[in-house]
Amino acid sequence: MTNLQDIAEEVRSCTKCALHKGRINAVPGEGTGNASIMFIGEGPGFYEDREGRPFVGPAGKFLEQLLTSINIKRTEVYIANMVKCRPINNRDPLPAEIQECSPYLDRQIEIVNPKLVVTLGRHALSKFFPGESIMRARGKPRKLSDDRIIYPILHPAAALHRQDLRATIETDFLTIPELLKNHSSEPVTTDESPKQLDLF
Repeated sequence: MTNLQDIAEEVRSCTKCALHKGRINAVPGEGTGNASIMFIGEGPGFYEDREGRPFVGPAGKFLEQLLTSINIKRTEVYIANMVKCRPINNRDPLPAEIQECSPYLDRQIEIVNPKLVVTLGRHALSKFFPGESIMRARGKPRKLSDDRIIYPILHPAAALHRQDLRATIETDFLTIPELLKNHSSEPVTTDESPKQLDLF
């Protein structure tokens, strides 16, 4: 059976889309193979491209602070991204690039088999709920047919660009232990909220 290391090796040699041409290192993912929680971000940034590891830059430091706030170690979770190579100038990944990388992520999810998937930002949200606004979906856990909970929150990088969003991310993060404990989702709120720009 394919394992996470096999996938990582495939990712590092992948040339399926143009992103491989500008990378220093591919960033397959990182963490324990039996994690209860899996975090999915958008794609590698400047620091991740250099180290070949996800979330090691400023947004990664904030993510580690958030994990500490709920008494979870980084080594206890699995962290992956929608695309495994850095888009040039940290632009948004293109739909075709996401599509090419999707099988790698699907296999990682299958192997890790997490109880809870925390999507970080709008691109990761769109994998499970296409077309939804992250500002309206954030903080509202939902259970998939396979009994897995999807919990959308803002990308940690959003707080680096807008300090007013930091408290929102911190508050949403505090819900994670209870979700994991109960392994059940809250009803999805359908209330209309003011239109806001999607962030990360």
